[in-house]
Amino acid sequence: MTSNPSILMPDPEVPAIRMRRHFDAPIDAVFAAHADPAVFGNWIGPDRLTNTIDLWDFRTGGAWRFHQEDVDGNRFEFFGSFHEIRQNELIVQTFTFIGFPDGVALERLVFTPLGADRCQLETMSLTNSFEDRDAMLASGMESGVIEGYRKLDTLLRGLTSG
Repeated sequence: MTSNPSILMPDPEVPAIRMRRHFDAPIDAVFAAHADPAVFGNWIGPDRLTNTIDLWDFRTGGAWRFHQEDVDGNRFEFFGSFHEIRQNELIVQTFTFIGFPDGVALERLVFTPLGADRCQLETMSLTNSFEDRDAMLASGMESGVIEGYRKLDTLLRGLTSG
């Protein structure tokens, strides 16, 4: 079990969701887990879904697409563009759920070192409206974030312990 909770906060002023999470791993390992599709696909999302990375062009101006499936064969597709990448510092991307194509979120992920073997990730997902933001929260996003980052903690322990 992790002692690093994922803290999700709806912004009261703008239609955004802010999230903060600490990791007991070096910043380069946490950033790489977001950059490497083979690693990313192993931790993103809720436990009940499997992930397949369909496209991953991790560079400023690149694009991404992945889908998730549950045991009943239900498929959930997501896609976006990488607008800016700064190694071990920043990822700015768009995020779209194909079932809600008009609901594009602009996401900013900021990586901050907290010493040699710890770091903080702060994200902001800005949506088109408060209704879109609330729908994103109601979709199960919070449990997906919590379960996904718990899986990432396990992966990071394996990557940094040897």
